[in-house]
Amino acid sequence: MCDVCIINAVKDRMLSRRGFFTAAASVGAATALAPLGAPAALAQGHAKVEDLTHAYGADFPTYFGVPGISMEQNFNFAANGFNLMTLTVNEHTGTHIDAPLHFSADGASVDAIPVHDLIAPLCKIDIAARAAGDADTQVTPDDLKAWIAANGEIPDGACVALFSGWGSKTGSEAFRGFDGEKQHYPGFHVEAAQMLLETGARSIASDTLSLDHGMSADFATHYAWLPTGRFGIECLANLDKVPASGATIVVGAPKHRGGTGGPARIFALI
Repeated sequence: MCDVCIINAVKDRMLSRRGFFTAAASVGAATALAPLGAPAALAQGHAKVEDLTHAYGADFPTYFGVPGISMEQNFNFAANGFNLMTLTVNEHTGTHIDAPLHFSADGASVDAIPVHDLIAPLCKIDIAARAAGDADTQVTPDDLKAWIAANGEIPDGACVALFSGWGSKTGSEAFRGFDGEKQHYPGFHVEAAQMLLETGARSIASDTLSLDHGMSADFATHYAWLPTGRFGIECLANLDKVPASGATIVVGAPKHRGGTGGPARIFALI
Protein backbone atom coordinates (compact mmCIF):
# COMPACT_ATOMS: atom_id res chain seq x y z
CA MET A 1 0.00 0.00 0.00
CA CYS A 2 1.34 3.49 -0.88
CA ASP A 3 2.24 6.01 1.82
CA VAL A 4 -0.64 8.31 0.82
CA CYS A 5 -3.08 5.40 1.03
CA ILE A 6 -1.87 4.52 4.52
CA ILE A 7 -2.22 8.13 5.70
CA ASN A 8 -5.75 8.40 4.30
CA ALA A 9 -6.73 5.08 5.86
CA VAL A 10 -5.50 6.25 9.26
CA LYS A 11 -7.42 9.52 8.90
CA ASP A 12 -10.63 7.67 8.03
CA ARG A 13 -10.19 5.33 10.96
CA MET A 14 -9.61 8.21 13.39
CA LEU A 15 -12.66 10.11 12.11
CA SER A 16 -14.75 6.97 12.52
CA ARG A 17 -13.54 6.47 16.09
CA ARG A 18 -14.16 10.16 16.87
CA GLY A 19 -17.73 9.84 15.65
CA PHE A 20 -18.28 6.74 17.75
CA PHE A 21 -17.00 8.37 20.94
CA THR A 22 -18.95 11.57 20.28
CA ALA A 23 -22.15 9.58 20.00
CA ALA A 24 -21.33 7.51 23.05
CA ALA A 25 -20.63 10.66 25.05
CA SER A 26 -24.01 12.11 24.10
CA VAL A 27 -25.84 8.98 25.20
CA GLY A 28 -23.92 8.56 28.43
CA ALA A 29 -23.59 12.17 29.55
CA ALA A 30 -26.40 11.93 32.06
CA THR A 31 -24.71 9.05 33.87
CA ALA A 32 -21.15 10.40 33.86
CA LEU A 33 -19.26 9.60 37.06
CA ALA A 34 -16.95 12.63 37.06
CA PRO A 35 -16.86 16.19 35.72
CA LEU A 36 -15.67 16.64 32.12
CA GLY A 37 -11.86 16.53 32.02
CA ALA A 38 -11.43 15.05 35.51
CA PRO A 39 -9.44 11.83 35.92
CA ALA A 40 -11.66 8.81 36.48
CA ALA A 41 -10.03 8.22 39.87
CA LEU A 42 -11.61 11.44 41.13
CA ALA A 43 -15.01 9.82 40.79
CA GLN A 44 -14.04 7.55 43.66
CA GLY A 45 -14.17 10.35 46.23
CA HIS A 46 -11.19 12.61 45.54
CA ALA A 47 -11.64 16.22 44.57
CA LYS A 48 -8.26 17.04 43.01
CA VAL A 49 -4.77 15.84 42.21
CA GLU A 50 -1.52 17.44 43.40
CA ASP A 51 1.76 16.76 41.68
CA LEU A 52 4.41 15.84 44.26
CA THR A 53 7.20 15.59 41.70
CA HIS A 54 9.90 18.13 40.91
CA ALA A 55 10.79 18.65 37.26
CA TYR A 56 14.52 18.17 37.12
CA GLY A 57 17.53 18.53 34.87
CA ALA A 58 21.27 18.93 35.20
CA ASP A 59 20.82 21.84 37.60
CA PHE A 60 18.68 19.96 40.14
CA PRO A 61 20.54 19.66 43.48
CA THR A 62 21.97 16.23 44.26
CA TYR A 63 23.46 14.67 47.38
CA PHE A 64 26.96 14.61 45.91
CA GLY A 65 26.69 18.08 44.37
CA VAL A 66 27.23 16.97 40.77
CA PRO A 67 24.64 16.82 37.97
CA GLY A 68 22.47 13.73 38.21
CA ILE A 69 21.15 13.75 34.67
CA SER A 70 22.45 14.48 31.18
CA MET A 71 20.51 14.51 27.93
CA GLU A 72 21.85 13.90 24.43
CA GLN A 73 19.61 14.58 21.45
CA ASN A 74 19.98 11.76 18.94
CA PHE A 75 17.21 12.83 16.57
CA ASN A 76 15.47 16.18 16.07
CA PHE A 77 12.19 17.08 14.45
CA ALA A 78 13.65 19.44 11.83
CA ALA A 79 16.04 16.87 10.40
CA ASN A 80 14.34 13.57 11.25
CA GLY A 81 10.64 14.27 11.71
CA PHE A 82 10.72 13.25 15.37
CA ASN A 83 12.59 14.03 18.57
CA LEU A 84 14.48 11.42 20.62
CA MET A 85 17.00 11.81 23.41
CA THR A 86 19.27 9.51 25.39
CA LEU A 87 19.19 10.10 29.15
CA THR A 88 22.03 9.30 31.52
CA VAL A 89 20.56 9.35 35.01
CA ASN A 90 21.84 8.77 38.54
CA GLU A 91 19.10 6.65 40.14
CA HIS A 92 18.92 8.95 43.16
CA THR A 93 18.23 12.22 41.38
CA GLY A 94 15.22 14.48 41.64
CA THR A 95 12.03 13.11 43.17
CA HIS A 96 13.02 9.47 43.48
CA ILE A 97 12.63 6.10 45.20
CA ASP A 98 15.06 4.45 47.60
CA ALA A 99 14.52 0.71 47.19
CA PRO A 100 15.47 -1.70 50.00
CA LEU A 101 18.52 -2.70 47.92
CA HIS A 102 19.91 0.84 48.23
CA PHE A 103 21.08 0.16 51.80
CA SER A 104 21.24 -3.62 52.07
CA ALA A 105 23.26 -6.40 50.53
CA ASP A 106 20.33 -8.43 49.21
CA GLY A 107 17.20 -6.31 49.63
CA ALA A 108 14.48 -5.96 47.05
CA SER A 109 15.36 -3.94 43.97
CA VAL A 110 13.06 -1.18 42.79
CA ASP A 111 11.31 -3.42 40.25
CA ALA A 112 10.37 -5.83 43.05
CA ILE A 113 8.51 -3.31 45.23
CA PRO A 114 4.96 -4.72 45.53
CA VAL A 115 2.58 -2.69 43.45
CA HIS A 116 0.06 -2.51 46.31
CA ASP A 117 2.66 -0.56 48.34
CA LEU A 118 2.77 2.13 45.64
CA ILE A 119 -0.75 3.41 46.37
CA ALA A 120 -1.01 4.39 50.01
CA PRO A 121 -2.67 6.58 52.63
CA LEU A 122 -0.52 9.69 52.99
CA CYS A 123 0.36 10.92 56.48
CA LYS A 124 2.10 14.32 56.50
CA ILE A 125 4.26 15.20 59.50
CA ASP A 126 4.61 18.99 59.42
CA ILE A 127 7.82 20.32 60.98
CA ALA A 128 8.14 23.30 58.63
CA ALA A 129 7.84 25.95 61.36
CA ARG A 130 10.60 24.31 63.37
CA ALA A 131 12.77 23.73 60.30
CA ALA A 132 12.57 27.41 59.37
CA GLY A 133 14.70 28.16 62.40
CA ASP A 134 16.72 24.95 62.55
CA ALA A 135 17.90 23.27 59.34
CA ASP A 136 19.16 20.30 61.33
CA THR A 137 15.85 19.44 63.00
CA GLN A 138 14.45 15.93 62.69
CA VAL A 139 11.11 14.15 62.91
CA THR A 140 11.07 12.51 66.34
CA PRO A 141 8.78 10.01 68.07
CA ASP A 142 7.12 12.99 69.78
CA ASP A 143 6.16 14.38 66.36
CA LEU A 144 4.63 11.04 65.42
CA LYS A 145 2.73 10.86 68.71
CA ALA A 146 1.37 14.38 68.15
CA TRP A 147 0.22 13.41 64.65
CA ILE A 148 -1.50 10.29 66.00
CA ALA A 149 -3.21 12.30 68.75
CA ALA A 150 -4.61 14.68 66.14
CA ASN A 151 -5.38 12.28 63.31
CA GLY A 152 -5.68 8.76 64.69
CA GLU A 153 -3.48 5.71 64.20
CA ILE A 154 -1.19 5.51 61.20
CA PRO A 155 -3.06 3.41 58.61
CA ASP A 156 -1.77 0.09 57.35
CA GLY A 157 0.28 0.53 54.21
CA ALA A 158 0.78 4.24 54.85
CA CYS A 159 3.44 6.51 53.44
CA VAL A 160 4.61 8.83 56.24
CA ALA A 161 6.01 12.03 54.75
CA LEU A 162 8.20 14.65 56.38
CA PHE A 163 7.20 18.19 55.38
CA SER A 164 9.94 20.69 56.18
CA GLY A 165 9.31 23.33 53.51
CA TRP A 166 12.56 22.39 51.76
CA GLY A 167 10.84 21.85 48.44
CA SER A 168 10.84 25.59 47.82
CA LYS A 169 14.64 25.69 48.07
CA THR A 170 15.50 23.50 45.06
CA GLY A 171 16.59 26.50 43.00
CA SER A 172 19.28 27.52 45.47
CA GLU A 173 22.26 26.17 47.39
CA ALA A 174 20.05 26.17 50.49
CA PHE A 175 18.51 22.88 49.37
CA ARG A 176 21.81 21.08 50.03
CA GLY A 177 22.80 23.47 52.80
CA PHE A 178 26.45 22.56 52.32
CA ASP A 179 28.77 24.57 54.56
CA GLY A 180 32.00 23.19 53.15
CA GLU A 181 32.02 20.19 55.47
CA LYS A 182 28.47 19.00 56.07
CA GLN A 183 25.01 19.37 54.57
CA HIS A 184 22.13 20.86 56.54
CA TYR A 185 18.48 19.90 56.04
CA PRO A 186 15.85 18.02 58.06
CA GLY A 187 15.27 14.27 58.10
CA PHE A 188 13.83 11.42 60.15
CA HIS A 189 15.47 10.65 63.47
CA VAL A 190 16.31 6.95 63.63
CA GLU A 191 14.06 6.57 66.68
CA ALA A 192 11.12 7.85 64.64
CA ALA A 193 11.90 5.32 61.91
CA GLN A 194 12.08 2.57 64.53
CA MET A 195 8.72 3.65 65.95
CA LEU A 196 7.19 3.51 62.46
CA LEU A 197 8.48 -0.03 62.05
CA GLU A 198 5.99 -0.96 64.75
CA THR A 199 3.11 0.37 62.63
CA GLY A 200 1.76 -0.78 59.28
CA ALA A 201 3.59 1.99 57.37
CA ARG A 202 5.33 0.70 54.24
CA SER A 203 7.20 3.82 53.14
CA ILE A 204 8.61 7.05 54.49
CA ALA A 205 9.21 10.17 52.44
CA SER A 206 10.91 13.54 52.70
CA ASP A 207 10.91 16.84 50.84
CA THR A 208 14.69 17.02 51.39
CA LEU A 209 17.64 15.23 49.77
CA SER A 210 17.65 12.38 52.27
CA LEU A 211 15.61 10.34 54.71
CA ASP A 212 18.38 11.13 57.20
CA HIS A 213 19.05 14.74 58.18
CA GLY A 214 21.89 16.38 56.29
CA MET A 215 24.45 16.19 59.08
CA SER A 216 24.09 12.42 59.43
CA ALA A 217 27.41 10.61 59.27
CA ASP A 218 26.02 7.07 59.55
CA PHE A 219 22.73 7.04 57.58
CA ALA A 220 21.09 5.47 60.62
CA THR A 221 17.55 5.98 59.32
CA HIS A 222 18.34 4.45 55.92
CA TYR A 223 19.90 1.42 57.63
CA ALA A 224 17.00 1.06 60.06
CA TRP A 225 14.26 1.35 57.43
CA LEU A 226 15.31 -0.01 54.04
CA PRO A 227 16.68 -3.45 55.03
CA THR A 228 13.25 -4.33 56.46
CA GLY A 229 11.80 -4.47 52.94
CA ARG A 230 10.19 -1.04 53.09
CA PHE A 231 11.11 1.79 50.74
CA GLY A 232 11.73 5.52 50.89
CA ILE A 233 11.00 8.59 48.78
CA GLU A 234 13.20 11.68 48.65
CA CYS A 235 12.81 15.18 47.19
CA LEU A 236 9.01 15.33 47.23
CA ALA A 237 7.41 18.55 45.99
CA ASN A 238 4.27 20.46 47.02
CA LEU A 239 3.68 18.82 50.38
CA ASP A 240 2.35 22.19 51.52
CA LYS A 241 -0.66 21.50 49.28
CA VAL A 242 -1.74 18.23 50.90
CA PRO A 243 -3.56 17.73 54.21
CA ALA A 244 -2.07 16.06 57.27
CA SER A 245 -4.26 13.01 56.61
CA GLY A 246 -6.88 11.81 54.17
CA ALA A 247 -4.92 12.03 50.91
CA THR A 248 -3.77 9.04 48.86
CA ILE A 249 -0.26 8.99 47.40
CA VAL A 250 0.35 7.28 44.06
CA VAL A 251 3.98 6.38 43.35
CA GLY A 252 4.95 5.81 39.73
CA ALA A 253 8.07 3.86 40.64
CA PRO A 254 10.55 2.91 37.92
CA LYS A 255 10.89 -0.76 37.07
CA HIS A 256 14.41 -1.39 35.84
CA ARG A 257 15.70 -4.79 36.91
CA GLY A 258 18.13 -4.72 39.82
CA GLY A 259 17.71 -0.99 40.41
CA THR A 260 18.47 0.55 43.79
CA GLY A 261 15.86 3.23 43.15
CA GLY A 262 15.13 5.79 40.50
CA PRO A 263 13.27 8.96 39.53
CA ALA A 264 9.52 8.61 39.93
CA ARG A 265 6.36 10.53 39.03
CA ILE A 266 4.41 10.89 42.26
CA PHE A 267 1.09 12.55 42.95
CA ALA A 268 -1.55 12.80 45.63
CA LEU A 269 -5.29 12.30 45.31
CA ILE A 270 -7.04 14.67 47.73
